[in-house]
Amino acid sequence: MITVTMLDALRAQVRGWRQAGQRIAFVPTMGNLHAGHYSLISMARQRADRVVASVFVNPTQFGPNEDFERYPRTPEADAKGLDEAGCDLLWLPTVETMYPLGVAAAVNMRVPGVTETLDGAHRPGHFDGVATVVARMFNQVLPDVAIFGRKDYQQLAVIRHMVRDLAFPIEILGADIKRETDGLAMSSRNQYLSDEERVIAPRIHQALLMMRDALQAGSPRVDVERDAAEALAKVGFVPDYAVIRTPGFAEPEDGEPGPRVALIAAKLGRTRLIDNVEFALD
Repeated sequence: MITVTMLDALRAQVRGWRQAGQRIAFVPTMGNLHAGHYSLISMARQRADRVVASVFVNPTQFGPNEDFERYPRTPEADAKGLDEAGCDLLWLPTVETMYPLGVAAAVNMRVPGVTETLDGAHRPGHFDGVATVVARMFNQVLPDVAIFGRKDYQQLAVIRHMVRDLAFPIEILGADIKRETDGLAMSSRNQYLSDEERVIAPRIHQALLMMRDALQAGSPRVDVERDAAEALAKVGFVPDYAVIRTPGFAEPEDGEPGPRVALIAAKLGRTRLIDNVEFALD
């Protein structure tokens, strides 16, 4: 695996692959990688001749009271894991490389509509930062396909909206959520959990499954959402939301058939966890 830190070197390598007629896949990450990230590399490997992954903790998607400074950074372990997973190139830019005019003077992206609800409402500016850095990376890497995890369901929707509207010639694919044996969605933030909190954390997945089953059994959506939030609160969570939506984030009418997604974001101690379960209502 090649590791590059300079934009000219990245573009030269990608240009060479393109001239050889090779298809390029891209997996953007913030590092501190785990099995869920490596599954994205495997998916990319199946869909392209060359795989590029980035490790960059993006300051513009963190709010003023969020965990940018303490977000875990493990570049050496990440590089080893990516190499073993079959990545061809690790793009490891600095903040100065990503934002050459400085963060304060940076051109920012905003994706209307889909960013104004759920995580967008609870983390103002978060998705602006996500769209901004992903657009920059797409311009840098110029991939044919990009892979994102479905755990960040709303983020995936934001990226798809941006790519469609700006006509990026990039196929966007969502990879299935990877879970621990007790159902907890894999996340770099799981390591913030204390031993006691780690035992409680899988209740999020259990609540999502309860929401799915209750709605499919005919319970009113508002009751299902209320019961899930209350169940989480009873075991120590502070829920930001526990909702059922359509894939476009509309609030569906009771009994209306079609695809659904149950989404939860909740704090457990100092750690904010998100998860979702997709299902259909017949």
